[in-house]
Amino acid sequence: MFGLGLPELILIFLLALVIFGPKNLPEIAKTFGQFFRSFQDAANDIKKDISYHASLDDEKKAIDKEYNRLEEEAKKNGE
Repeated sequence: MFGLGLPELILIFLLALVIFGPKNLPEIAKTFGQFFRSFQDAANDIKKDISYHASLDDEKKAIDKEYNRLEEEAKKNGE
């Protein structure tokens, strides 16, 4: 997680405990967890949007290819 090992996480926890105190630490952790979760949800939404638009682009390419094929076929048949 972010390139942090166990010693670094313990140090961060101890610093937070000293700075904010034991009473405020659970609330701060809860707030951080909610923020991180909303950040993950937003990132997942962006990934879904990109995937959706990429699939639409693939479909458009397939439709254009078929249209061009039918147009060439119509030209050959004299229509």
